[in-house]
Amino acid sequence: MGTGRLKILLYNPDNGITQNFMPHLWMFLLQALTPAEHETILIDGNTRPMSDAELVQFAVEQKVGLVGIGAMTRMIAKAYRVADALRAAGIPVVMGGPHVTEIPDEALGRNGEPRHADALALGEADETWPLIVEDAARGRLKEVYTPTDASGKERKPPLKDYPAIPWESLDLKQFNRIPAVFRPIMRSFGAEWETFHIVPIESGRGCPYGCEFCTVTGFFGDSIRFRTNQSVVDEMLRLKQRARNSKGKVAVFFVDDNFAINVKRTKSLLRDIIAAGAELSWVAQISANLLRDEELLDLISASGGKWIFIGMESLDPANLASVKKGFNKPAEYAGVLRGLARRNVYAITSFIFGLDHDTPGVAERTLAQIRQWPPVLPVFGQITPFPATPLYDRLAKEGRLTRPKHWLEFAPFRMAHTPTNISISGVQGEVRYAWTNAYSPEATKLALESIAGEPAPYKISHFMARLFFRGIYFPQKGTWRWLKLIAQNRTSVWRIVKDSYTQWHGTSDGRLVRDFEHGTQSQALVAQAEPEAAVD
Repeated sequence: MGTGRLKILLYNPDNGITQNFMPHLWMFLLQALTPAEHETILIDGNTRPMSDAELVQFAVEQKVGLVGIGAMTRMIAKAYRVADALRAAGIPVVMGGPHVTEIPDEALGRNGEPRHADALALGEADETWPLIVEDAARGRLKEVYTPTDASGKERKPPLKDYPAIPWESLDLKQFNRIPAVFRPIMRSFGAEWETFHIVPIESGRGCPYGCEFCTVTGFFGDSIRFRTNQSVVDEMLRLKQRARNSKGKVAVFFVDDNFAINVKRTKSLLRDIIAAGAELSWVAQISANLLRDEELLDLISASGGKWIFIGMESLDPANLASVKKGFNKPAEYAGVLRGLARRNVYAITSFIFGLDHDTPGVAERTLAQIRQWPPVLPVFGQITPFPATPLYDRLAKEGRLTRPKHWLEFAPFRMAHTPTNISISGVQGEVRYAWTNAYSPEATKLALESIAGEPAPYKISHFMARLFFRGIYFPQKGTWRWLKLIAQNRTSVWRIVKDSYTQWHGTSDGRLVRDFEHGTQSQALVAQAEPEAAVD
């Protein structure tokens, strides 16, 4: 059978409950790696939701000849269901990602379970994807594709010759993060932009830390591979040009599992971004132990860094040691956050409840500490044993798994094993308590009061970020829910509107000095201090 032109659908499923705030990089990367004679269509179920029947109808009408589905464990049940529907319609499906890489027999139905995929792309698919496409075009898909070297050993692709993703020409309408309800309001105020896209970029892969609960080391390996600085800079320049051409706003999320794992290299990259004028607002994941470097913090701020995701996990050193994350030092958290805040860079702080040393009241103890810090965007969840992780294997040996295949009946914020010092329902209650009280109207009001002297654009940015992050646990879908949420936060809204008219650039009679060391704030004139930059 000869090679034909394929129309390929790359589909990222949602799980019907939680929602991602940015697209997944894998779709754009595989699109860039697809041989030029084939056409690709991207659909993210988080931003373009479809029922299974609607997606199948779309694929049939578009004459799609191959569907690629990538899914993490929390989305795999939906991915299997969609794949089953597409295969029933005669459309071949290839699946990839961490979950099917770790347990391929499940997707291939080798253990007496239903088969969900025609082919699997195991591991990183940078080198195998073009081969998969060509085999599909010839009608001879193999069952499994694994990147291997001449000796048959798994090969991790080098990132030196990274493909250029054509961000400047891609259709990103489905990924606009400005809710439709806000766009007319923005037009009425004369806003020159109505689009805001958070775009994923990777500068490297791999992590040497090996935390017990994490899937990263198993999938990407424990050695770090980096793109060239110039490759990253060029990609950011293309995004910056797109923002200018579209009169929109673009922010970058560096999806590296630890963006500063090699501090020397990260500093070099950030210097090159600044030198090239490629600065964009950006977010990255960096562990707290690497954020003690003052020069690194200066470069983060100068290059456009606005938010840093920090996996704090717990305030209890015993908990951190139990999951092989003892390099986190809770005593250092406050200092790290103050160092970022002094540069108008703030943190998304992640906490896990249900660890072996947690006891009832852990949520309030955590919130009490958070209230002493500069304003952060806290994220709370329960410890989850993902398949093939050391945590999963340990809990299985200890007989503590209550839902060994919890991913096939996805339920957010629900434990899959028995904790040691707190009940399953107790952990779920702690998670709910934390989300409720961290993002209450009163908590938002206090967070904004702690930055009262900052420029109005930063306060607006922080307020909107809090509304979006609240939606991780309390989804606010639809105009009515958004309006209700805004009404609940009317005190903060009124303060922001007032400040926008009276002190757009911040306090006019001096800087607001925030005494985060003692959890308070005080007004003081700092006549000689350089004013901190306003947030874009």
